[in-house]
Amino acid sequence: MTERTVGAHPADIYLTSSPGIPRQSIFVRRSWTRGSSPRVMREGWIDFIKACFSIGALVLAVGILVQATAALAQNEDRVKAGLMTWRNSGCADCHGAFADGEKQRDEAPTGANLRTTRLDAAALKQTIGCGRPGTGMPAFDEGAYKVRPCNGQALGPPPSDLYPAPRTLTPDEIDAVVTYLQARIVGKGKTITKQECLFYYADQPDWCDDYK
Repeated sequence: MTERTVGAHPADIYLTSSPGIPRQSIFVRRSWTRGSSPRVMREGWIDFIKACFSIGALVLAVGILVQATAALAQNEDRVKAGLMTWRNSGCADCHGAFADGEKQRDEAPTGANLRTTRLDAAALKQTIGCGRPGTGMPAFDEGAYKVRPCNGQALGPPPSDLYPAPRTLTPDEIDAVVTYLQARIVGKGKTITKQECLFYYADQPDWCDDYK
């Protein structure tokens, strides 16, 4: 009986054009011969189609992973930007470095403990931007009341009993502070860990020696 010449499976041809993808991890290689029966040929093409879908799924998964990693890095940059704005805007004077209500300046109003607050992102943005008249919470939005309406009031002068802000912030800076608060402060409870301290005092790590 004459020995038939073994040829390459279509999937094998496809795989060799896809460097970096281990063949054995995706397929069980099937050898087929010229003159194979229709059933064998059909099975070969079915394997080939499965190969295409498998590689497509792998490429999709890698793409999603890359996008998720980029989004995570971008969000972390946003958190750090919010932290810097928090530190440079007098927020800790009233709320404390870790937003637990332990104010850093005795003469400043006592701020709320934001670690246990139930405010969502929209409420945080509203409070930071528009302040709370008569409570010691200033309006940090540079356009509050005059350009952007606040607390249901028509555009006009800010309320007379609004505590003065140490500085004003842009809407983007306020959004960054909210991102920081939601990522690192809100819902974290009363206990402050050393890791939290080191994130806040990254430039002064010795300040965190007493934290565990």
